[in-house]
Amino acid sequence: MSFKTDPDANPVDHRDDSVAGTSTLLPTLGRRVREIRDRRGMTRKLVAREAGVSERHLAHLEGGEGNVSIVLLDNIARALDVSLTDLLAPETEDTVERRLIRRFLERLPQHRLEEVVFRLMRDFGHEEAVRRKRIALIGLRGAGKSTLGGRLAREEGMPFVELDREIEKETGIPGREIFALYGQSGYRRIEKRTLERVIREHPRAVISIGGGVVSQPETFELLLSNCLTIWVKAQPEEHMARVMAQGDLRPMAGNDEAMDDLKRILDAREPLYAKADTVLDTTGETVDQSFMKLRQLVLS
Repeated sequence: MSFKTDPDANPVDHRDDSVAGTSTLLPTLGRRVREIRDRRGMTRKLVAREAGVSERHLAHLEGGEGNVSIVLLDNIARALDVSLTDLLAPETEDTVERRLIRRFLERLPQHRLEEVVFRLMRDFGHEEAVRRKRIALIGLRGAGKSTLGGRLAREEGMPFVELDREIEKETGIPGREIFALYGQSGYRRIEKRTLERVIREHPRAVISIGGGVVSQPETFELLLSNCLTIWVKAQPEEHMARVMAQGDLRPMAGNDEAMDDLKRILDAREPLYAKADTVLDTTGETVDQSFMKLRQLVLS
């Protein structure tokens, strides 16, 4: 089965609703695939490889062109670690209660919506005092999570946990090899399991979390409900410069458009990172300046 429009079908003036709906399905589907891929920080090449399709085929799909079979679309959904339903009907609601809640939330301005989310987390999750004993720093590499988090942990006499390192301990495999063996979706499952263990074992800690955690709703919700979460951010140019200053040239390896990719990932993830309790912008600041701001955020 394929999604396509038939050039020999009825003239445009007499198309039925199903054909007219199909004409908007592919562009909508393409935008959805691209949005999820950007949020996950996955290149088109990686998704195409894991889904078993060509990059050209995936590019046509994201552009709202051409045809795609249900089987291939299901493969793409699996590569993105979402269900086929999420791609085709992400907004589907099937109960009266959910429709009422959605209607109520749609009327709220963004700042009130965030307030409601945090209240729900506090009222139906852990108590605020318990949650604030774990401080989680999220954001992309190069923002300063490890430097600032390690210093905060030392000064406060708390364990400093880097989730990426814990994932490597959990599997006994270096991070790069985990991706090679299990793919993006497999890595995210291991990440969730490891985060659950870290939360269980550390009632009090500073935790550095990889930037991609926000792309998995269940894992991110677990983090938000169990930790005081701080988005450590910087301008894209500083992210890139700091990573390269540490001797890691991977952001530039084989990718002439690395900066454009980084900016697109930041743009796609910004609404998710903004769900953190607070934000620490380290752009143009020394380590000491950023650390003082971090301490104020934690103690306030």
